[in-house]
Amino acid sequence: MLELTILGFLYEEPLHGYELKERIKGLSGHVRPVSDGALYPAINRLARNGLLEQHTDPGAGAAPRRVLSLTEAGRAALLDRLRAPKDAEITDGQRFFTLLAFLRHLPDPAEQAAVLRRRQEFLEMPTSFFYREGTPVRAEQEPDVFRQGMLRIARATGTEEKAWLAETLRTLEAAARASEAGAGGE
Repeated sequence: MLELTILGFLYEEPLHGYELKERIKGLSGHVRPVSDGALYPAINRLARNGLLEQHTDPGAGAAPRRVLSLTEAGRAALLDRLRAPKDAEITDGQRFFTLLAFLRHLPDPAEQAAVLRRRQEFLEMPTSFFYREGTPVRAEQEPDVFRQGMLRIARATGTEEKAWLAETLRTLEAAARASEAGAGGE
């Protein structure tokens, strides 16, 4: 996820390493904080693979700073990752949010919709934090008030996410149809 986040923010504009770290921190917050020990090796790996470039800017009254920017290969790599996210990027809520933060960079509404449909399909599967005899436990069946709270909160969040997905998919599918109609008229 860290590499996807780096590629996503640098797709938008070149950034100094510290600015990039702050943006990543803002996106993932306290849930998955990024350390220098993880960030800079990931940056170096992406640079070695030709996905980003680094150059030094003279600092204004400070030490020179390293500026990071994507190469064309880096831009293509981001789009490829957005088109075909890993299963964990669909099923894990925080990873999915990271994916959503950059999904707008895919230029094709049909490709955006395909990603959202995968999440929608995942959310339609019956799940729970707790199971009895292989069956998901619903909030109404849970005697523990705290576990009941977990289940109710998850259900409310899931209900809202499903509504947003359905609404957004309708919009994207209409845009894809309009794009196809426009391409057919040329």
